[in-house]
Amino acid sequence: VQLVESGGGLVKPGGSLTLTCVASGFPFRDSGMSWYRQRPGEGRELIAQIGNLGMTSDYADSVKGRFLILRNNGKNTLYLQMSDLRPEDTGVYFCKRNQYHDWGRGIQVTVSS
Repeated sequence: VQLVESGGGLVKPGGSLTLTCVASGFPFRDSGMSWYRQRPGEGRELIAQIGNLGMTSDYADSVKGRFLILRNNGKNTLYLQMSDLRPEDTGVYFCKRNQYHDWGRGIQVTVSS
């Protein structure tokens, strides 16, 4: 199993970023997926999850209305569209296969002026 995140970086407050997670080694279209965030000095926080067909999704209150989780099963790819970014969104973002201990290595997102 491999999950590889990309798309992170430095962005100013109010800006946008889209994270991508490319999956391999398992039946992606059969798996629910999630994005987690780890802020500096804190544990990992579940911020968004999506069902295997992309028909259902759920968000943490801290990102609801600003972040959008999407998937393309034909490309084995998970996305996190982030808008109206705030300094408190700074952290390392991980994609995860639900119900399994399969994690990506994480990607840094820094929101700062």
